[in-house]
Amino acid sequence: MGEAGDQVTTRRDLRTGTPVWLRNGNVRVASTPLVEDLAVEVAIVGAGVSGALVADAMLRCGKSVAVLDRRGPVLGSTPASTALLQFELDQPLVHLTRKIGRERAVRAYWRSATAVDFLRGRIADLGLRCGFRETESVYLPGDVLGVKELAREARARASIGLRSRFIGADELRASTGIERPGAVLSSGVGQVDPAALVAGLWRSALSRGARLHAPTEVVGIDSGRRHVTLTTADGVAVRAGHAVFATGYELLKLARSRRHEVVSTYAMATAPQPQRLWPSRCLIWEAAEPYLYLRTTPDGRVVVGGEDVPFSDEGERDALLPTKIAAIRRKLAKLLPDLDTTPEFAWAGCFGQTTTGLPTIGALPGAPRCFTVLGYGGNGITFSAIAAQVIQRAVLGLPDPDADLFAWAR
Repeated sequence: MGEAGDQVTTRRDLRTGTPVWLRNGNVRVASTPLVEDLAVEVAIVGAGVSGALVADAMLRCGKSVAVLDRRGPVLGSTPASTALLQFELDQPLVHLTRKIGRERAVRAYWRSATAVDFLRGRIADLGLRCGFRETESVYLPGDVLGVKELAREARARASIGLRSRFIGADELRASTGIERPGAVLSSGVGQVDPAALVAGLWRSALSRGARLHAPTEVVGIDSGRRHVTLTTADGVAVRAGHAVFATGYELLKLARSRRHEVVSTYAMATAPQPQRLWPSRCLIWEAAEPYLYLRTTPDGRVVVGGEDVPFSDEGERDALLPTKIAAIRRKLAKLLPDLDTTPEFAWAGCFGQTTTGLPTIGALPGAPRCFTVLGYGGNGITFSAIAAQVIQRAVLGLPDPDADLFAWAR
């Protein structure tokens, strides 16, 4: 298989505004353009969270790694993330069961839950200072699931051993200050500073021998039975045993699928107000369309986002920013009236979703020795952790028990 052209991925302006994670300026990670031909065991295109976790996984099993990115680490969509680390998928378990069957839906939820544990372990093992905090998640009723349906969702999760239970109005009020008749409370979730996480992963990878080349634009792919050759815009070639495309919302042109959709999403962060935060500081999100989700930061801010709309172009996405932030503020004020909802930071970005809420991870059809990571869905960082495990095993020639859940289907 071969492809060449000006770009092998769709180029997009991935965000606008200033995410709260960049309040002290851009996060720096050392990288250099690629100026000479290179041979490695694994080449990774994309230096976001997926690329970083895949690189970490490859290094752990002794593979030589080179990473190519057209911008550089923490310069793409990473800082636009609000970084809620949940096992809960965009599709509730009861809905996902109807879509893909109970056995597959249960495996998907359990794999997501173990991915949160995996992330916790890697952050601890590498000593990353990225604001990780284990917490709980509250799933509020909305127009997707009402209170009775949320109670059924909680029972479905509990019946397979997940750490979820239904709570009534009194417990919900005590935990969050929110007046709703009930919610699903889940344990074993977390939150993180995404920019600090990805920067820390790359610094660790570089210290262990990875090569990080940016800005470097890949314009050609030639894959065969024995190796993959990537060609850059400067005419430099990277020959690898395997190639992993972790290009996020800048889709690989070879990797088109009706299952994937890119949307525009919006978020804001308040000024620090630790005395006004809800008692548990848990993650909060609604079973609604469009949904609302919120979390806190270590310095007492509230990060809140949602209001997704189909992506058309960057100009239209950015023009909607004031209107969308105003809508988010209204929802936040209604939910937690004691908060000061004035935004100190506001931003828009690209986001991806699939028809099932599951990512697409694995071998790219028609492209030998090539893998893709499309960690679409509200659990992007969690899905990136799953991708690191699935692709590590594939490169090693080992089976992964859940690879079929995420495999390519056009």
